Order: sequence, then structure tokens, then C-alpha cells
Amino acid sequence: MLYAVVDIETTGSFAAGNGVTEIAIAIHDGKQVINFYESLVNPHTPIPYFIQRLTGIDHSMVANAPAFEEIAGQVFELLQDKVFVAHNVNFDYSFIKHHLQKAGYELDTKKLCTVRLARKVLPGLNGYSLGKLTQRLGINHANHHRAGGDALATADLLTMIIEKDTEGVISGMLKGRNSEQYLPPHLPVAELESLPNTPGVYYFYNAAGKTIYIGKAKNIRRRVKSHFSNNKINRQKQDFLRETHRISYKECATELMAHILESAEIRRLWPVYNRSQRGFLPQFGLITYEDMQGYKRFAVEKNKRSFKPIYTFNTIAEGQLRLRSLIEEFGLCKRLCNIASSMDCGCIEHASPTTYNEKAEEAISWMRKHLPTFALIDKGIDDNEHSCILMMEGNLYGMGYITDKKQQLQSIESVQKTMEPLQDNDYIRNLVFRHATEYPEKCVMFTS
Repeated sequence: MLYAVVDIETTGSFAAGNGVTEIAIAIHDGKQVINFYESLVNPHTPIPYFIQRLTGIDHSMVANAPAFEEIAGQVFELLQDKVFVAHNVNFDYSFIKHHLQKAGYELDTKKLCTVRLARKVLPGLNGYSLGKLTQRLGINHANHHRAGGDALATADLLTMIIEKDTEGVISGMLKGRNSEQYLPPHLPVAELESLPNTPGVYYFYNAAGKTIYIGKAKNIRRRVKSHFSNNKINRQKQDFLRETHRISYKECATELMAHILESAEIRRLWPVYNRSQRGFLPQFGLITYEDMQGYKRFAVEKNKRSFKPIYTFNTIAEGQLRLRSLIEEFGLCKRLCNIASSMDCGCIEHASPTTYNEKAEEAISWMRKHLPTFALIDKGIDDNEHSCILMMEGNLYGMGYITDKKQQLQSIESVQKTMEPLQDNDYIRNLVFRHATEYPEKCVMFTS
């Protein structure tokens, strides 16, 4: 078996928008390097200054170098029918495959990542970057961050790994289409294998332990694996793979609970790779307060922590439309609802605060009557429990599990005790109401 140990220098971190500035390929027979290829490459695109400082490769060095298309045939021949090896193999492989494809060559070879191999065959080291490994293992590593120096150091690392691989780790990784080959280099495979085949929410973390992505799933294990089933060449995918170091999860009884928890957790943590739900935060709320004359007033205001709105809205127009319907239905004063000034409110004179406030309270009661309080009951994680999603006056209160359905559903207070409070938002609210409409038999109504 022959290995092609590859290292490249590039103009950026993802293949789709960046070029190769240098490539080195060391052909390895399992014991030593038997052939070596190295070339600067003209990317025909600017090389960022910080990369020039890192690699020492500037525009003058690549000005007369061949374009990748000119060496593509030779590179393809060197890689064909060999195992593609690199330190963080998915990065190098994505660049080479992409640029070979642009030149008319289709690369499809088995891969090995020396980061993952070293973690398995040489466990317990204080770091697995190429620099730390070569220093710790006494491997000669000249010309750091240059393709030739890094490729030869990686080839020596491969020699050591092969010598110490007494448990067949390499053959196991090369067997079939081993899914581990597609994992981020720093993600322990044991964490992936421990994921359950149940609904829930999963979390991806970076090296510092910060959450970088939150997802929901009907089947957690299958969904997480799907994130690594391809090696897309865009920036987001490549940065995501490089930054992922750990996974955790929270199991849920139903897919709806996973939807709700995902949405609440995204808004709590705002991970950098979650972008799809940023527009669903309720921005405005309908509030009530009493003025200095004792009149109960209404207003649509921007949401603040100090407010306890009767209801929330995505836009101020939506809130004012609801408020105007209350004005018309209950004869409320436009000025006291902050819709009109005193000059054009249309009221000749107002009733006393006590009389007027009765109408205001009637409007509030009407709204609350039309914003139901109910528990959505479904199956639990275990057979001896039921899941519960609690809505109070049209807003999400929280969710959790109940073990004594008959006893705990006798009062709203009993249900609240076992619920984990969650932040409400329009996205969650719509999900629950849609589900309640489709499955009314799951709803237990309460009088709020």
C-alpha cells in the first residue's frame, strides 16, 4: 500500500474562494518516503498579508510559478491509487479535490488524518498540532508552515504511527467508507457513538468550550452524523469543521419539544453558526399602566426586561392593529391608548377613572380569554411519565415531565411546579398552537 502525504499552503481557509500557493506530496511506502514532489503555485488571487507573514510566501515568489491547472495532471497521477494522508486531512483534501475538479480531474481516494491517527495510536499527549507532535516525538520539522517541511514532518509522523499501530487502527479507518474519516480532526469519535437515536437537541463546542452551534433532531445520532457526511468547500462548512471539538445533547420526548428547546437555547446562547431564527424575536409588547389621574392606559412599546406585556408582536404595526381592534370593540379612548393626541382623540369628555377602567379591564379580560392557558400532554421519554408543554395566556411558560397525570393536572399550580421555564417567542408560540390545533385531544385547558 502506498500513501501520498500531502501539505498545501493557501490564500484562505476554504477551497471555494481561495487558491493554492504551494503544494508538496511525499509518496510513502509504509516505511519511508520513496518519492517527493514540491512546487510553488500561482493562485492568481491576492495573498493576504497575514498569510504572507505566516508562510513567507509573497506575490513575488509565485509570480512565475505555474498555475494549479498547469500541474494538475502531475498532481493527479501522484495521488491516484494511493491513500491521501494529511494533518487535518479534510482541509487539504477539499482544496486538492476542488482545484483538480476545476482542471478536469476527479479525485476519489481513501483518506487518513494524522491528527485522528495520533490521538488513537499515541494517546495522552498534551497537544496534537503538527508542531507539538514533532517536538514531543523528536521528529525533525524544518520550514514550519511551508508545504515541503510540513509534508516531510507528517510523513515521519506517519512512519511512527504505522510502527506503533499494534491494534489495527489504520486498517480499521481504511475499511469501507469509515465515517470517522469525515469527522472534525479534534472531535472524539466516542462522543459521536454515544449519541442516542431519539428526539432532542445537540450542541457543538469549540476548543474553549463555547457553544458554536445548536440543532434539533428527530434522531440525534443520525442528524449529527449528517453534518459530517460531506466535505463542502465553502467557508462556513470548513470553519465549522475546524472549530468543532466536542458534542453534547439533551434528550426530548417528542420532536415538538426538541423544536421548542432548540429555539429557546439559540436565543439564550446565540451560537455563531446559528443564523436561521434571528428574525423571530418578538420586538414589541402591549402593556398597561395607570397614569397620574388614575386612568388605566394601553401602549405598544419595544420589549424591555422591566415590562410584562399582555401580548408580544414582531412589528409595531401588528401591535397597533390589535390595539385599534380593542378600542373599537370596547369604546376605549384613543388618547389613553397612545394612538391619538388630545386634540383628535374623538372623546368629548371622559368618564371617571373608575368607570373608564372597568372598560379597560373588560378589554384585558377579553384578550386573556382569547389567549388560552393549557397544557399540551404527550408521551414521555420513559413509559412512566408524560411530557408537558405549558402555555399561559397564549404565551409559553415552559415544559417538562409529569409522573401522575390525574393528580398533577388538577390545577395549573401543580403543573407549574414541574415545568422548566423557557423564554417565549413568536416562533415557539406558533409551533405550539399549530400542534394544538392539529391534536386537540392532547390539550388540557385551564381557567387562567
